[in-house]
Amino acid sequence: SSRVVEIQSQMSERAVELLGLPEDRACLLLDVGCGSGLSGDYISEEGHYWIGMDISPAMLDVAVEREVEGDLLLADVGHGIPFRPGMFDGCISISAVQWLCNADKKSHSPPKRLYRFFSTLYTALARGSRAVLQLYPENSEQLELITAQAMRAGFTGGMVVDYPNSAKAKKFFLCLFVGTSGTLPKGLGTECASEEQHQAKFTNERTRFRNVKGKSVKKSRDWILEKKERRRRQGKEVRADTKYTGRKRRPRF
Repeated sequence: SSRVVEIQSQMSERAVELLGLPEDRACLLLDVGCGSGLSGDYISEEGHYWIGMDISPAMLDVAVEREVEGDLLLADVGHGIPFRPGMFDGCISISAVQWLCNADKKSHSPPKRLYRFFSTLYTALARGSRAVLQLYPENSEQLELITAQAMRAGFTGGMVVDYPNSAKAKKFFLCLFVGTSGTLPKGLGTECASEEQHQAKFTNERTRFRNVKGKSVKKSRDWILEKKERRRRQGKEVRADTKYTGRKRRPRF
């Protein structure tokens, strides 16, 4: 319906605004869950280029019929983002990322799928760029799951909540930074004093999410285990993890 289209366009506009793109040049953006290309239309209007990914062939067919400007890719983002490192100047996603929390198949593990998505997205984004993902979380656990996996993948940032006091207009934007901690933009309609109690649910996650760079402390047990895990994935010989991994040795005289 035209109402849905209108809301979709508003959210796309807001997501692109939150990206804080440079004004003097055209950027290449990734649109995750691009559907029929409505958010892409806005990106094109703003003079930027885009590539859209979606899991639905039917939606992409509509995008092709509408002759959108962007390039389209049929893919499940839970399998990762298949582009070369540093390729994109930003990423937006409108109402899509929460679907990664559902296990549609027996083999699907939501934390793994989210981590795969975020870690490959992190790689595909240029340093200093942002990803702005508008989502409809079912509850605060889902939000916690999503932000925790984004953090594990190396992102900093947090949740920007627009119109937190309005049941209808309230919108969640996960605003993620790559390689630089920016300041988190302010949510729209948050000037009112009563905002605090509404956001209380998310404050713990948000502050924790911002302080931690998503990296384990160097030389810590976690850091060593992650490094070993990376080596294993590269097919290298790595010693088995034991209770002694990462333990300090006693000084010898």
